[in-house]
Amino acid sequence: MENMSRDEPSLTVPLIVEEKQRLGCKLEDLETNYSHSTTGTASSFKTVFHGLNALSGVGILSIPYALSSGGWLSLILLFVISFAAFYSGLLIQRCMDVDSNIRTYPDIGERAFGYKGRLLVLVVIYAELYLVAAGFLILEGDNLQRLFPDMVLEVAGFEIGARQSFVIFVALIILPTVCLDNLSILSYISASGVLASAIILVSIFWTGAFDGIGFNQKGTLVNWHGIPHAVSLYAFCYCAHPVFPTLYTSMKNKRQFSNVLTVCFILCTLNYASMAALGYLMFGSNVQSQITLSLPTHNFSSRLAIYTTLVNPIAKYALMVTPIVKVTKSWFPLNCNNRSFSLFISTAFVISNVTVALSVPFFGDLMSLVGAFLSMTASTVLPCLCYMKISRTYRRFGFEMVVLVSVVLLGIAVVVFGTYTSLLQIIGHL
Repeated sequence: MENMSRDEPSLTVPLIVEEKQRLGCKLEDLETNYSHSTTGTASSFKTVFHGLNALSGVGILSIPYALSSGGWLSLILLFVISFAAFYSGLLIQRCMDVDSNIRTYPDIGERAFGYKGRLLVLVVIYAELYLVAAGFLILEGDNLQRLFPDMVLEVAGFEIGARQSFVIFVALIILPTVCLDNLSILSYISASGVLASAIILVSIFWTGAFDGIGFNQKGTLVNWHGIPHAVSLYAFCYCAHPVFPTLYTSMKNKRQFSNVLTVCFILCTLNYASMAALGYLMFGSNVQSQITLSLPTHNFSSRLAIYTTLVNPIAKYALMVTPIVKVTKSWFPLNCNNRSFSLFISTAFVISNVTVALSVPFFGDLMSLVGAFLSMTASTVLPCLCYMKISRTYRRFGFEMVVLVSVVLLGIAVVVFGTYTSLLQIIGHL
């Protein structure tokens, strides 16, 4: 195998970041705090914790909306997507076992399909990071507007609405963190994904059980027209596969990786299913694209859920976009060590992200597009294709090949129909 470049950032779901200085203008490896040694030092328990953090994201806010789009029977598809993502996670492990030089997800793409495979993986993951970052800004603007609906910003005689004002305001708060050289403080806050998900789930349950809303909505059994949208949002919940290679290499006992994945996927899927059922029972088909937008703002439990929702994206934003910013800087090797140039690139990136957030202010539709087109590609289709190529399973027909082809076809179906539906809804709302 050709020597793989080590100058690209390892694209993982940003959890706890450790920056390693390189000579000159080489890209820093943006990794989580997992060890890079071949033997690994992390225990299975610690790896479960980091895996849960990787899988616990803002998808939990839109999962009730996904259920309302597809109806109760669409929950079956949540478990199907979960199993497909779990299976492809195991395939990533098998790909890495073939070659000890494989350390990252892009390495797997290169091992399977050469440089084009590596480039494809990088493009998919970078695009996903960029759009999720824009989703963070939309989420912040929507929830702050929910708390302070009368906020209006006037600039040079022009009035800017509450949601738009908050998107800009949050971007100004986030901008200094994108320019930081040391993200260690934010990384510890962003690692609280499991705690944040638990707080949101408990707060919403409390709101429904004790604050007068109840769980009285019956909903619909199935809504066929909304199935593509629902499945796309389900897929968005399982977009942590870029972190799996780092989780695997960090483990002291790598034979336990399959057990670690099993625990992570079971707990996260139960968490997602519980949130979906609670939100749908509370608000029925009227549930908003973010469950927090349906909550009353006068109750402590509701406000706790909203405030918890607001904190994590602010902390995670810089960690999420740092790989893209560093790659952009690397395109200009003569200037990448220039502090002013670095500030310019970071500022331009945030401005572009704000522009997307203001132009497509539909959190549910945008995350549905990300889930269908990017998350499904990275979490199911690419791992299966890479494994078939690396292991040469495609040369022999058997049960494993049937399973692989089935998962790939499922992924392609979600990519095609989910992307088409999401684009139609986004265009329809513009």
